[in-house]
Formats: sequence, structure tokens, C-alpha cells
Amino acid sequence: MFHGKKYIDSLKQIDRQKQYELNDALDLVLKTAKAKFDETVEIHVKLGVDSRHADQQVRGSIVLPHGTGKVPRVLVFAKGDKAKEAEAAGADFVGAEEMVTKIQSENFFDYDVVVATPDMMGVVGRLGKVLGPKGLMPNPKAGTVTPDVTRAINEIKAGKVEYRLDKTNIIHCPVGKVSFGIDKLADNLNALLGAVIKAKPAAAKGQYIRSCVVAATMGPGVKISTAKMM
Repeated sequence: MFHGKKYIDSLKQIDRQKQYELNDALDLVLKTAKAKFDETVEIHVKLGVDSRHADQQVRGSIVLPHGTGKVPRVLVFAKGDKAKEAEAAGADFVGAEEMVTKIQSENFFDYDVVVATPDMMGVVGRLGKVLGPKGLMPNPKAGTVTPDVTRAINEIKAGKVEYRLDKTNIIHCPVGKVSFGIDKLADNLNALLGAVIKAKPAAAKGQYIRSCVVAATMGPGVKISTAKMM
């Protein structure tokens, strides 16, 4: 993979074999974030589970203490009073069957999170093949299938993030922006890791957190010491 001069220069500041303490790792991430925009900081956590087994899935959501630095656009599938409630709560898009048609016919994806009331899941289910691969399918575990649309929207706008395993047993999740600084990023990262540890499946055996890497959008990854983690 080709990397530019800035990336290569940044890489020279990092010992790829070393596991850094959290604050030291974040300090390196901020020093090596050289893009002209406010880069997103992400964490990548490899877990000692097997995502092929239903009893070893790790999935959930958490409202980060300092948000993500981005106000997400929310689409809500609801009807009647719930649709009005969603609009009043600040949903960016609200609809029912007509929204399904818009997504299918117009390839409409100008939103970051999808929320649905339980009675709408039969309708939303028709979009599984298009929303699923994009990670947009509403899910009760993530709090995005709920009758309380006001609470769901408020939490999402406040910085709620969803975490879940990919096929390689890794969780990828944003924890803020470079402009947050070390302290806020550390708070967010600790909150996320705490939620992931709390979500440890009973069927998981051996070391749960195998590795943890933090990186800015355009920068190299920095390994975090997992000695104090489960």
C-alpha cells in the first residue's frame, strides 16, 4: 500500500513493536496527525472471541462522555404520533413506506444512523440487504429499535456510538477528534473499552482483549498496552 511522505515521517516516531501507555499513545497519535482537517481518532480492538458463534457476539452502544465531534444525521422510521415526536426531537429525516421506496429507487443514504419504532421493523426489514452491509440496520441491542424515539435521537446527537465485531473479531469505533486533546480522548476511549469489557460473552475463553490500536484518520496506528485490561 502506498503511503505519502507525511505518513512515512510520522511512522518514524512510533515503535511498531512497543505497547504504549494510553496517554503516551494518544500523544503520539496527536503529534502524527498532520492532515489539514480535524482528523477522527479511532480505536481498533481485537478480541479473543469467535464471531462465527452466536454466543460470542459482542455488540452494544454507549454515549461517549465528550461525544464524537460530529453531529450525526438521523433517519427515523415511524408513523403518526411517533413520526411527529421524532421530528420534534430533531430527526433529520422521518418516514415510513415512502422512505423505503426512496432508499430503494434513489439510493438515498444521506444519514449516519437509522432508528425505527418496533411496529416499523416489518417495513424496514425489506431494506436489510442495503442497510445491513453499511452498518445502518436498526437493532434493539444498539437501542435503535425503540418506541422511545426522543431518547434515541437525543443520545445519538449527544455522541452515542455503536460497537460490534467485524468478521475478523475486531471492533472499530471513533472516539473523538484530534482537536479534543489527550484528556477528552482518554475519557472517551476508557468509556468505550469499559463497555466492551462489560459486554464480554460468558462463552469467551482465554485472553479477552488481544490487542488495542489507536490511530487518526490519516495517521499510523499506535499500540496501547493491554496489561491493565481484561
